[in-house]
Amino acid sequence: MVVATRPEQQVKIGQTQLLINNEWVESESGKRFETINPATGEVICDVAEADAPDVDKAVSAARKAFTSGEWPKMSATKRGELLYKLADLMEENKEELARLETLDNGKPLKDSLNADLRLSIACYRYYAGWADKVQGKTIPINGPYFCYTRHEPVGVVGQIIPWNFPLLMQAWKLGPALATGNTLVMKTAEQTPLSAFRVGELAMEAGFPPGVINILSGYGQTAGAAISHHHDIDKVAFTGSTEVGHLIMEASAKSNLKRVTLELGGKSPNIVFADANMDAAIEGSHNGLFFNQGQCCNAGSRLFVEEKCYDEFVEKSVARAKQRMVGDPFSSDVEQGPQVDEEQFNKVMSYIESGQKDGAQMLCGGARVGDRGYFIAPTVFADVQDGMKIAQEEIFGPVMSIIKFKDIDELVERANNTMYGLAAGVWTQDITKAHAVAHSVRAGTVWINCYHAFDAAAPFGGFKQSGIGRELGEYGLQQYTEVKTVTVKM
Repeated sequence: MVVATRPEQQVKIGQTQLLINNEWVESESGKRFETINPATGEVICDVAEADAPDVDKAVSAARKAFTSGEWPKMSATKRGELLYKLADLMEENKEELARLETLDNGKPLKDSLNADLRLSIACYRYYAGWADKVQGKTIPINGPYFCYTRHEPVGVVGQIIPWNFPLLMQAWKLGPALATGNTLVMKTAEQTPLSAFRVGELAMEAGFPPGVINILSGYGQTAGAAISHHHDIDKVAFTGSTEVGHLIMEASAKSNLKRVTLELGGKSPNIVFADANMDAAIEGSHNGLFFNQGQCCNAGSRLFVEEKCYDEFVEKSVARAKQRMVGDPFSSDVEQGPQVDEEQFNKVMSYIESGQKDGAQMLCGGARVGDRGYFIAPTVFADVQDGMKIAQEEIFGPVMSIIKFKDIDELVERANNTMYGLAAGVWTQDITKAHAVAHSVRAGTVWINCYHAFDAAAPFGGFKQSGIGRELGEYGLQQYTEVKTVTVKM
């Protein structure tokens, strides 16, 4: 692990109020809360704190926009043009957005630019192209009838996004919802509200009508709960922990049986066979775990390595982890910034302690980096057993757990022995073996000889308790429409 530091750059702070009905307003209570720079632990600014009355106000604006505003009269082509315009404005302001994301979230600036902004802009453009291509079918049925289907917007959508990829998760939610004609109320993560507000400003500049996009900053147990329980919200889309996903499902059942899509936690198996390109597998597995400070729901956090190459893989992986540059996320040579906040920092450190207590061999890392901020040294455990806490629970931090396996038959059973099923990776030069594992692993996404390969056209979501429904691609559109059948007697 290498530490790099340099003076923090100035970042422009824009709106800190709630966006409701194309107006920036304070919360009904007047309360505000602090958002923290995770690299220093210092306050960036304070933002408006939304609660149930603010959710009511935003939902009312979204409902009016959906039923009687400009939005329902707008052609699908025009909706697509607005999404294209938003993408163009984001590209024009990408340096500002990236700096804001890095300041508020802590991820390296080069990742904010090259990953988060690039993929977010591509997502808006992808769904802009879909806006006028959402169409039903004509269906031949018995009798003198003409039967056809329409794909209509669900209505008012509540969207709750996480803190690990604020701009990207906002794009994953806004893109398909707006392309299909819905209106929405979005709650940002309390740790990272700033970039979402800037996108709200750009959406207004692009020309989205009042009430179509409403953005609230607030806490999950108040504003998030109010969205989940609201009787006039037709659907909730949530990305976050499996625990909160259960609460949202329960709230939906107890309120108005609103539609729910969930992208939840993961403990993804990343599998390396002895016949793999070892250098590619080591670097790919390193990025598959440590990217974004390990704060990825689909991180390859259960790293299964065939015993024939286990010692070599461990030795080289430890060497690579020790070389990883940790420090000021605004420095161009930094690979890893801080964890998002003190709570997440403490959680990760508790898992490191658990791994040592359970008998795993910690070969590097395990300690805080620096004397301020929430930096953790890249940590590698070897001799990890399936039943250990670090092999079972989602750590969401820079902690690699390397597990030995003997053959493909035992491997598949062990890889599937988890409540999660979000993603998996397979490294081998035997394509038959690769497909056999890909078909057997219970996961929504399987990467072969790569990891974290994302595109707006490829659907993403989980099996088992990793979620319900899919985001991205044409499959993502299906989550935001209702199918109506119309039958006419001829």
